[in-house]
Amino acid sequence: MAAARRLFAAQGFDGTPAEQIVAEARVTRGALYHHFKDKADLFRAAMAQAAGDVAAQLVDEQMAAEASSPLREIRDGVAAFLDVCVGGGDFQRIVLVDGPRVLGAEAWEELVDRYGRSLLEEWLTRCVEAGDLAEVPTGALARLVIAMLTEASLAIARSADPAAMRADLGLVLDRLLVGLQP
Repeated sequence: MAAARRLFAAQGFDGTPAEQIVAEARVTRGALYHHFKDKADLFRAAMAQAAGDVAAQLVDEQMAAEASSPLREIRDGVAAFLDVCVGGGDFQRIVLVDGPRVLGAEAWEELVDRYGRSLLEEWLTRCVEAGDLAEVPTGALARLVIAMLTEASLAIARSADPAAMRADLGLVLDRLLVGLQP
């Protein structure tokens, strides 16, 4: 998996032949196809692993941080996620650029459901309970925030100037979140 992630990040899905993956991983083609039905299936696993690694990193950072309120935790988490989107690396190339194109929107939705939706809903509920946010249906709010984060991450990844795009989108997202206060 490590060889595939490295190659997909460096060369993209289309630029990475299966022969190169097996050569770099030092496995046979048969061994590769024993675990994965095709290159797209291997890419799906690499995408899930890259997304899972970023999700774990962000959660660990937020749990270690001492935010002044539940809303501050969410705002800091959004900022940290947008920073990851600018950072390049395998997350940007595999998950944000190639993932939706190669595997479709359903693959992205799967990742969001697996790594983000319930956690965001939980944090939003804490915000409402703490009085940081006006009382709104947190499931609906989580869907809208995720939609905005999805669009922001894709815009950053595709931008000619990712840092400037991140700054603009981060400002708007933060103001929207602050605007939900009672």
